[in-house]
Amino acid sequence: MSAARLDITGVASVSAAMFCLVYGFSNAAAHGRHARSTLAFLAAGVVLLAFLAFWQTRARYPLLPPRVVLDRNRGGSYLAILVAGAAMFGIFLFLTYYLQTTLHYTPMKTGLAFLPMVAMLAGFAQLSNIVLMPRIGPKALVGAGMLVAASGMAWLTRIGVHTGYASAVLGPIMVTGAGLGLAIPSAMNAGTFGVQPGDAGVASATLNTGQQVGGSIGTALLNTIATSAIASYLAGLAAGRRASRPPSPGAIQAAAAVHGYSTAFWWTAAIFAAGGTICGTILRRGPLTRQAQGSQPDAHAARAVLRASPHARD
Repeated sequence: MSAARLDITGVASVSAAMFCLVYGFSNAAAHGRHARSTLAFLAAGVVLLAFLAFWQTRARYPLLPPRVVLDRNRGGSYLAILVAGAAMFGIFLFLTYYLQTTLHYTPMKTGLAFLPMVAMLAGFAQLSNIVLMPRIGPKALVGAGMLVAASGMAWLTRIGVHTGYASAVLGPIMVTGAGLGLAIPSAMNAGTFGVQPGDAGVASATLNTGQQVGGSIGTALLNTIATSAIASYLAGLAAGRRASRPPSPGAIQAAAAVHGYSTAFWWTAAIFAAGGTICGTILRRGPLTRQAQGSQPDAHAARAVLRASPHARD
């Protein structure tokens, strides 16, 4: 029996595709969304992903076997982790900017400010894993969790230059943490459930890779969106300013930055909402244990044969 070999073509195509997508989104911040270089890299990334999908159906030792991804629960879970990674990294990036540059928090205080969100995520992760997942399955938890996170991010758009942590940040990040605690552990459980022993490593690695790739794409995309929003805000302010005593440059920059952060949070809310709707539609209804029983159809037949055997008494 020959040992499996590394899918060099698959590795090269997916690596090149991720580079083109991330670089394309990053390039848009510096050269604009309609620049030829931006469009060329994004188009190349899409083409390479399409080639990867085609190649995985032809390769002898595919990097990501189609049988792992084409299961509805696993495919929906991988997509959920990708979306959650893209949106979650945006939260940490722009909320850190806001806390440190606008509210003038120290790095230590900023880290402490995230603890309520982490606590809610951990608490609701235990609730979803131990209490809810065995009863209702991943469909409702992933879909509802992302929608809850989307509502938290929409609430976070109310930040301002002079708002405080308790009034504008604490509540939204706790709601977002609760939504992530419902969605992410449920998706991870569904993403590794029911795979063949030989595919267990692939399923686990796909979840981890999806989170990292989502974070890379989300950070590049949301940073481009925020940068464009800040530039548009400053341009509009410069064109329409007629006040006799215009605000100071520092106040203008602070207001523009908060506008950019709020825009990024709106987009993050939209990403969560779209992910919750799509993934909630893809995932199957019911707990995963019901599907596990269906994967062992011969168990009852084997026991019946054993009872009917004349040697069963022995």
